[in-house]
Amino acid sequence: MLEPSAQPAIESPVSLWRQRVYAVGSAMRRAPLLPTIGVVTIIVCAIFGPLIAPYSPTKTDLMNNMAPPVWDGGNWSHPLGTDKLGRDMLSRIIHGARVSMSLSVAVIILGGSVGIMLGLVTGFMGGKADAVVQRGVEAVLSMPLILVALVFMAAFGSSFTNVIFILSPFIAARFCRMVRGETLTIKGLDYVALAMVVGSPTLRTVWKHILPNVLNTIIVLATLEVGALILVESSLSFLGVGIPPPRPAWGLMVADGRDYIQTQYWLSLIPGLAILLSVMSLNLFGDWLRDTLDPRRRQL
Repeated sequence: MLEPSAQPAIESPVSLWRQRVYAVGSAMRRAPLLPTIGVVTIIVCAIFGPLIAPYSPTKTDLMNNMAPPVWDGGNWSHPLGTDKLGRDMLSRIIHGARVSMSLSVAVIILGGSVGIMLGLVTGFMGGKADAVVQRGVEAVLSMPLILVALVFMAAFGSSFTNVIFILSPFIAARFCRMVRGETLTIKGLDYVALAMVVGSPTLRTVWKHILPNVLNTIIVLATLEVGALILVESSLSFLGVGIPPPRPAWGLMVADGRDYIQTQYWLSLIPGLAILLSVMSLNLFGDWLRDTLDPRRRQL
């Protein structure tokens, strides 16, 4: 008697997601040391800032204002010195990481979620909806971000919420364009066409076959955009239209110390270095993650 032919095994959506998570986890074991240390330091400061900061970032002490850092004749009670109001610079740097990371993550979650959804839908469905959305994406990306933010903040005032609101559409447009391009490539593959032929619902096809295969791109883009958002937020705060005082934003700290750059250089130098090292660490980490998760680059 003839045995029934063996049916090919079909991977479930859960197994596909597990493969993606395992790929990210295994890649993290080979992460470059210095960028990883920088990224971990920023994350730790953002999460545990109130616990590890030695002082309150807004506590003033006019008797100890303009105290130099420890390498310039200061003492270990304020290792990075104090500002013109006697606020501890180390505590403000730590809390500044919390402000920058919380804002960047909020913008990535809000704008990135919208961009991913639009990119998946328009890339898979096409048609007039795709054309309309892409014209909107092009319009948003053609606008000068800093100038738009300056006009918006002048009209509605500067606040943490307003900065998130004005930056989210630009992040959504970038995610939408990237995810749409990946979706257009993947939907032309044989296994996606086969799923549509056998009657798989559109939502299931997108969730099972499209989204897991663009997840690597989303992770890399999110990592790179965090560094870009820190730089934009610092620029807006430096111009006085970002995070309002007394919250310790890095850009605002640089602006506060620019009048004393020749005598009390640490007031601008230390937060400037925090911005530089944070953005460099995130960009280098994102570049490494892109090379690691892209199978075409791994073969080079």
